[in-house]
Amino acid sequence: MHDFIPLTIAAILLVGVGAQWLAWWLGLPAILPLLAVGIIAGPITGWLNPDRLLGELLFPMVSLGVAVILFEGALTLRFAEIRGQARVVRNLVSFGALINWLLIALATRVCMDLPWSMALLFGALVTVTGPTVVAPLLRSVRPQREIASILRWEGILIDPIGALLAVLVFEFTVAEQDQVQNTLLLFGTTVVAGTLLGLAGAWLLANLMRRQLLPEYLHRIGSLALVLGVFAFANAFAAESGLLAVTVMGMRLANTENLIVEDILNFKETLTLLLISILFIVLAARLDPHAFAGMGWGAFGVMLAILFVARPVTVWLSAIGSKLDWRQKTVLAWIAPRGIVAAAVSALFALQLERLGHAEARTLVALTFLVILVTVILQSLTAKAVVKKLGLAAPPPRGVLMTGATRVGHAIAKALHERDIPVILADPVWQNLRPTRMAGIPVYHGNVLSEHADTYLDLTGIGKLLAMSLWMERNTLAGLYFRPLFGAEHVYTLRLDEERDSINRNRVTPSYRTARLFGEQVTFARLQDRLDQGHTIRATPLTANFDFAAFREKWGEQTIPLFALDPKGKLRVFSTRETLQPSAGWTVLSLLPPTEPNRGGKDKNQGQGKAA
Repeated sequence: MHDFIPLTIAAILLVGVGAQWLAWWLGLPAILPLLAVGIIAGPITGWLNPDRLLGELLFPMVSLGVAVILFEGALTLRFAEIRGQARVVRNLVSFGALINWLLIALATRVCMDLPWSMALLFGALVTVTGPTVVAPLLRSVRPQREIASILRWEGILIDPIGALLAVLVFEFTVAEQDQVQNTLLLFGTTVVAGTLLGLAGAWLLANLMRRQLLPEYLHRIGSLALVLGVFAFANAFAAESGLLAVTVMGMRLANTENLIVEDILNFKETLTLLLISILFIVLAARLDPHAFAGMGWGAFGVMLAILFVARPVTVWLSAIGSKLDWRQKTVLAWIAPRGIVAAAVSALFALQLERLGHAEARTLVALTFLVILVTVILQSLTAKAVVKKLGLAAPPPRGVLMTGATRVGHAIAKALHERDIPVILADPVWQNLRPTRMAGIPVYHGNVLSEHADTYLDLTGIGKLLAMSLWMERNTLAGLYFRPLFGAEHVYTLRLDEERDSINRNRVTPSYRTARLFGEQVTFARLQDRLDQGHTIRATPLTANFDFAAFREKWGEQTIPLFALDPKGKLRVFSTRETLQPSAGWTVLSLLPPTEPNRGGKDKNQGQGKAA
């Protein structure tokens, strides 16, 4: 038996990671394969019994996992990102949540004939959406920035609010009639305690980091220990205040000036991925198939009310006075999948209600998981089509962010811009950007690593970084900074001459390196020299009779291939990462001399290739 426990836990982890990989490969939210694995392992085969496996440790572990997930989500909430939409978010998580709760509770009472106490508790549980399902769905759907920002903020803020609302209803349900006043007092204590302890935890961690009282190598594990400590202490002081405490703590840290939390955030993102992989499988394995069978057609009516009445009414009322049009409101009304908090809290309350003799508790859990499954599956399959049909999809990330407004940078930006590739050229010196601005090419005046850039640099439609400044360190930092956003395969740096030091004095350590633009031997100085000699960037269409091999044979060492456009207009970069082999139908952008070579290799005044 003792050998079986570690084997089972390891198997859950391996299968969970496999489900995450399958979701990535299929382009689906990870919750779908995770829930499928849990249902197969639990109710269908009986292989996994979480209660027997973990005993009384099950729900403390679930609670701690949810706390880490909420803290990680709150760390991404920067107030600057929601500028202009704060009112809508505030309405959605305040009176909008109350409207949503009451409409769902009414539908549950009418359709399922549950007691008012159970109907109100269920309504509170499924008011939450949650970052664990909203964030992957947004990555897949890719709506406009305004819509994505509202949904992400709502998903994180509504989790602790919905949980607190569920706590209030639960306390009313289990309390005696003469204890209602005490229940209200308990709820107020919970809110105050969670807020104050969250702020205190953020202040403590921020000061430890700022004053370097906590060494950098302990930032990650120290922040985790403090988050779990704040959560546990808050719950011990005021029941169920821990979720609010860790959310407040994360938000306060994210909006603290001159505090770098990216390292902590990266660690928490990895940990959250691990926890989600385990929690969804474990909770799904606890489902009772008989409870699903006993719900009948009433559950169908509840689902219709949630999807087509409660959510749309909530969104439309919350958006009164905002600048959102009917199309944006429609997308907000449709995208509201439920996630881990609804699953975890419903399972926790059901266990306690069963012990108190409430026979409807099993139905409560089954109905909650049914809402999770239906909203995630239905919206995963349809949200992208809805967004596209309404014309609210963000443009595909075809564009390029370039750093370094030099002559080389301007020439490349101009060539890409004229081929309809979105380009932003960034430089901290305003005068350097003048030729680019005069050519009508979008520019950003500032450091791309600055807080100002985080707020005002619009990267909609941008998917690649070309770091081409004259400072090696700045290129390296830019590559590291944008690697998580664009992906390592879409980050490139242009080599500088000083990096060719034969004794490695100026070479960047391997873990910091990115792919080299245009090849290992192409440097900024080499490109600058060619431009000084009159070379220009020209576009050469390839055909069956004039393929890439013929192109290279014709120009030889006189050409430097830079980019290639495939027949669909997708930009590909010549670099040290991959060796491109463009074929017929492609277009090659390359730096060519002003005159063509003759067959003997000498220049002739002929023309081949269009100036880009």
